[in-house]
Amino acid sequence: MPCRLTIPPMPPPLITGISSMATRALLAELTAAYGLPVAIESVGGVDAAKRVQGGEVFDVVVLASDAIDKLVAAGHVVSGSKVDLVHSGVAVAVKAGAVHPDISNEEAVKRAVLAAPTLGYSTGPSGVQLSRLFERWGIAQEIAARIVTAPPGVPVGALVARGDVALGFQQLSELMHLDGIDVVGPLPPAIQITTTFSAGVCTAATQPDAARALLACLASPEAAPIKQSHGMESA
Repeated sequence: MPCRLTIPPMPPPLITGISSMATRALLAELTAAYGLPVAIESVGGVDAAKRVQGGEVFDVVVLASDAIDKLVAAGHVVSGSKVDLVHSGVAVAVKAGAVHPDISNEEAVKRAVLAAPTLGYSTGPSGVQLSRLFERWGIAQEIAARIVTAPPGVPVGALVARGDVALGFQQLSELMHLDGIDVVGPLPPAIQITTTFSAGVCTAATQPDAARALLACLASPEAAPIKQSHGMESA
């Protein structure tokens, strides 16, 4: 990434941030290429939003687009500072070595869900949309007892890897780097759930100008190859 800045003789101040787990690995690689010290803590998205709302000091926050909008409306993110970074889709995973179910179309996914002894999805935006999909299919009550909800900050893939969940759904970016699982593939286009992750400058930022420069770099076209390597597309 050609956003590397000339580092002045004195050590530059640390740019701090918080994000949801879905962008953890991506942000680690992008900020490592930035050229100035950046520390972004990744936790469950709900917890990240609560910490920003609670007044904890961060320069930037990276969450699902609608969560950033809510933080702007509540005065915790600077109006006009929001930058869309990536579009991220949901994939399906099973334990490494397990039989891969057919997920080639909507009906096939429905059959796989009904056949799975246990199911897992996150508490984030994709999980909310999956719940609505199961309701639309009319199977929500039938499978309710088989759903294992991952605690905030715990990847669904980790539950799949240790055998707690037979069929897991989560952002591809969170599944693709985990050991002990096989990524069967993305949800088919008819039911794909795409989340846009965005960033904003926190109103509590101690370095708002540096934060804006960082976000401009993260959103630059030069960052696209790194985003693609993490299963995401530039927004």
